[in-house]
Amino acid sequence: MGESHTSTQILRARTVADSRSAWIAAIAIPLMLLTPALWNGYPLLQWDTGGYLARWYEGYLVPSRSTTFGLYLHFGEDSSFWINLGINALATLWILQLTLRVLGQPQPLRLLAMSLVLVLTTALPWLASTLLTDIFAGLSVLALFILVAHGERTSILEKCLLFGLTAFAAATHSATLAVLLGLCCIGWIARPFLRGRISVAGLIQGSLTLVAGAAMLLATNFALSGQLAWTPGGYGVAFARMLQDGIVARYLQDHCPQQKLKLCPYRDQLPATADQFLWGNSMFNTLGRFQGLNDEMSFIVLHSLAEYPAWQAKAALTATAQQLVQAGTGEGTNGWLGHTYGIIERFLPAQVKPMRAAQQQRWHFDFTAINRIHVPVALASMLLAAILFGLAVLRRPFDDLTLLAGTVTFALLGNAFICAVISGPHDRYGARMAWLATTVLLIAAIRHFTGDDASRDRSLPA
Repeated sequence: MGESHTSTQILRARTVADSRSAWIAAIAIPLMLLTPALWNGYPLLQWDTGGYLARWYEGYLVPSRSTTFGLYLHFGEDSSFWINLGINALATLWILQLTLRVLGQPQPLRLLAMSLVLVLTTALPWLASTLLTDIFAGLSVLALFILVAHGERTSILEKCLLFGLTAFAAATHSATLAVLLGLCCIGWIARPFLRGRISVAGLIQGSLTLVAGAAMLLATNFALSGQLAWTPGGYGVAFARMLQDGIVARYLQDHCPQQKLKLCPYRDQLPATADQFLWGNSMFNTLGRFQGLNDEMSFIVLHSLAEYPAWQAKAALTATAQQLVQAGTGEGTNGWLGHTYGIIERFLPAQVKPMRAAQQQRWHFDFTAINRIHVPVALASMLLAAILFGLAVLRRPFDDLTLLAGTVTFALLGNAFICAVISGPHDRYGARMAWLATTVLLIAAIRHFTGDDASRDRSLPA
């Protein structure tokens, strides 16, 4: 009787402690994630933020600027966008908590410890604090993983929220949509070899999120512009990457003046980089930017793919390799953000005073010291996560952690390939996904040091 009473007291004490820990984690983690914005005194801005903000006001489609994400930002304008950052932080907290829970690690203190390490060593808090689509790129990978591989461990409400988050993320950026599509395709291909680990129902639900995301984007494009069309600019961005690789110059050399192309008179004056061509003072402006050159750029892209396949393949592989090692935090966040400032001054004059008072706009941001930690952690995490997955595949203990490591590894490779081939390598594209690899390693470390591997009973036989 006494032993039973003592056990009950211990159980109650643990329940109370877990409840307190859960509340501490629920409050502390969002605050940690938003530390950069809180220190800044205003949500962080980026080169591309203005293009998204303007979608509600300008009423036409702009290359590579999702109207869905533009609406998301518009709904937070009255709060100086703190509502958006709050959603970013709470969504991150929820996805991290749910990932640990479905992997058998529901303890709040473990969530708190993992989140603290992620905040200190990865770009995650900077992503959550910035008015940009990048935070949803990584969150959607984890959401899709849970929905497809662990749907039976979630409630109906959680499934609906996971579905909505993944669909929204797919609608915010074409690269995110492409990465999620690639993961779904790999899931369908791998399913026969996983002996029931991935269900058909889960794969159908995951695939349908992409359909819903595409429909969401088309709907917002139509609502804001009157055009039932995809967000433009894909060919233009790919063209700029080919220009940077020298392919465009070669094509113009081979075909001018036989083909009456607008760029022929400028073939000896092409800028050295994609950014200089698209965003600098180049002939791109003179010839009407995307509206004036889109047809010609798409023509050159398609024909150069056919005429120089070996060169294109080599350029793609080289760019992918370069992208895999570019994962620095802060690209496009420090420095002059003239277009974004101009959009806020034009359409949101009430935001000008707090924006100008922020640390960012007073040039107080320097990511040099931060990246001395973030870059080595990102590169080491990506390598170790891939090794973890590879070793598990060879040894065949294909448990839940192996599935997560594989999902993240393929997501990192897909992200590097898609972003590098279309836009060219940038630190921003690597940083927005690298924290996923760190998350995988932290979960593996928690399991190893606590000896609590909840996946053993579900491991597949060798």
